[in-house]
Amino acid sequence: MVSKSQTKLITSLQQKKYREQTGFFVAEGPKVIAELLNEGLTLQSLFSTDVSQITNENHFRVTENELKKISFLKTANTAVAIFEIPKRKPVQNSGLIVALDAVRDPGNLGTIIRLCDWFGVQQLLCSEDTADCFNPKVVQATMGSLARVQVNYLSLTEYFDQTELPIFGGFMDGKNVYSEKLPKNAIVIMGNEANGISDAILQKITHKITIPRFGKSQKTESLNVATATAILLSEFRRAIEK
Repeated sequence: MVSKSQTKLITSLQQKKYREQTGFFVAEGPKVIAELLNEGLTLQSLFSTDVSQITNENHFRVTENELKKISFLKTANTAVAIFEIPKRKPVQNSGLIVALDAVRDPGNLGTIIRLCDWFGVQQLLCSEDTADCFNPKVVQATMGSLARVQVNYLSLTEYFDQTELPIFGGFMDGKNVYSEKLPKNAIVIMGNEANGISDAILQKITHKITIPRFGKSQKTESLNVATATAILLSEFRRAIEK
């Protein structure tokens, strides 16, 4: 059974200010929950319709109707869990790093976190106006990768002023990414869905690159930010493996 106080807590965690106040976030579905547990995140409570998952005093058996009331999904899964937000780790100024400049869509952010996990990018730097990585939609889209990628929110301009790593940004008039020599240690900056990379960040970029269009019409204006991230990370990793 889900108590009124538990329902109130879970419902409140849909909003960033309550996640920050409580230090908790919500994850849904056995696979996502299992991934987070396997990576050592601290479980506060689990609500499940599956009796086999009720193995602890902070696990609660609920009915399907009760689960629907606390689920953020259109179609509720079999489990909802509350986790503690892990402590932020310091940024390591090495390796391949992805930075996001005002990426607002939770689905895009979640996909990019999953891409970082796939391509072995351990650090994701986000501007302070990028979507919150503990938003329920983001958590769901990461499918557990959130536990394996270090996400830090900070002033990108201040960080770029301090780093000696080359900073790569995608532009329509950049150099062809397929023919460029790409380094092992670098920052790849991805911009806002509608406006691209901001002027303040543009001044910090040391290498402009582009993903060339091959379509005959040449009329497609841009790629989705997550799609572009996938292509660029693939090229950076391919260059390293040569």
